[in-house]
Amino acid sequence: MKKNDGLTKKLINKLKNLRARLKLPIGVKIALYILPVVITALFYILRESRNVMDWVVSYIVLPIRNFFGLMSSIYPFALMEILCTAAGIFLIYYIIKSIVNSWRRRERWKAMGKRFLPILAIALYIWGIFCWLQSSGYHAAGFAEKHGFSDSGTAYEDLAAVTEFFAKKASELSVQVERDENGSLIFDRRVMFYQSRQIYKNISGEFESLQGRVYAPKPMTFYSWLMSATGYTGMYFALTGESLINTQAHGAFMPATVAHEQAHQLGVFAENEANFVAVLACVTSGNITFEYSGYMVGLSYLSNALSGANYDRWNRIMSGLSDEVKLDRAQNQEFWASKTTVNIGFDFLDSFLSWLLGVSNDVVNTVYDGYLKSQSQELGIMSYGACVDMLVEYFRENPELVS
Repeated sequence: MKKNDGLTKKLINKLKNLRARLKLPIGVKIALYILPVVITALFYILRESRNVMDWVVSYIVLPIRNFFGLMSSIYPFALMEILCTAAGIFLIYYIIKSIVNSWRRRERWKAMGKRFLPILAIALYIWGIFCWLQSSGYHAAGFAEKHGFSDSGTAYEDLAAVTEFFAKKASELSVQVERDENGSLIFDRRVMFYQSRQIYKNISGEFESLQGRVYAPKPMTFYSWLMSATGYTGMYFALTGESLINTQAHGAFMPATVAHEQAHQLGVFAENEANFVAVLACVTSGNITFEYSGYMVGLSYLSNALSGANYDRWNRIMSGLSDEVKLDRAQNQEFWASKTTVNIGFDFLDSFLSWLLGVSNDVVNTVYDGYLKSQSQELGIMSYGACVDMLVEYFRENPELVS
């Protein structure tokens, strides 16, 4: 026993010596805590300079995002899910352990502050890097500015004409895509993901800023339910360069969602511009699955705008849609409606969980809306539907496409 005790003490002493050697000098520690403050502060100071942001996005941000996208294409899983899950578990463990250990000490609040300071620094590092990789694009020249799209608004007749065109094309393609015996749309998601790498080939010849490599998206294996509960079909995660797709969403709209997230890969930051680029990439792709999805998504945005301008005209167009388009739209609406309520058979519990789900949805949307507005996106989450002007302008300037 004494021999074992001696070995144990030697091991403990070696560990203490190793820890002492690895201990960072106080100056290095201070620098590591100050650096994330500097990184974040520089972003908020320099974002007011368009020239600086244009240079940073072109020569630093986009190359880094492209490198991350290349690296993420090597593995088939969504690294974002793993990182967020691991971070969440570690954070819960660290907070509990820090509170327990600090509470036993005499100067508990001081001890707790020392424990939480590293977490605060790490969070600030992540936020600062995110600001440069994601938010910087909101303060640089956008797709519309680069390619001369105007902001003069849309004439009613042009809106109605383009809406009718999208309705016609969606109806035509709706009977050409594969369906089951009940008329529901079916396709192999893995094949669609693979094919998505080529859908920008045609449109990139027209818009130089879209010339670049896009990577296949990743399915959200663990968190599609969370995206459904909060009303999102996809997301681009700048810290890993991944386009992530909610696999529960309706298939008619999923390909266009893929194209939207890939637009972010190519450096289209604003949501309305990414929607426009996604629709245009889909309808010009030559791939019937993506073409149909592009016309369906475009029709949704255009028809929403038209219904407010002239309800009777909107109603006539919607009434003339094919049965297949009507079915896909109805199934999509039913899917999202089912995510706003909980029905497990107990009235009180169902009511409470439905209320909690609604509150969670509102909180997520409010936070994201606030984030977009803080980055000079004045419409916030409403900017998703603001692609209408760009769609109408493009197809008005290319009448041969609407004929």
